[in-house]
Amino acid sequence: MSKTTRLREMSDEQLDHELRETQKSLFQVRFQSATERNDTPSNVRKLRMEIARIKTVQRERELAAASS
Repeated sequence: MSKTTRLREMSDEQLDHELRETQKSLFQVRFQSATERNDTPSNVRKLRMEIARIKTVQRERELAAASS
């Protein structure tokens, strides 16, 4: 199952919670990068991609609600 499929199966509240948690994780990873304690620099890109996926699914739902 792809990550986007998993996100589409979530409710709106779950998506909001997932977005907040991912944004917190991104902040922590960026902070670690700034203090040169980041073990895996690729995590920044992965977290940004995940945030983009979540926002895309939220926007799809918003547009579907508006067209109905």
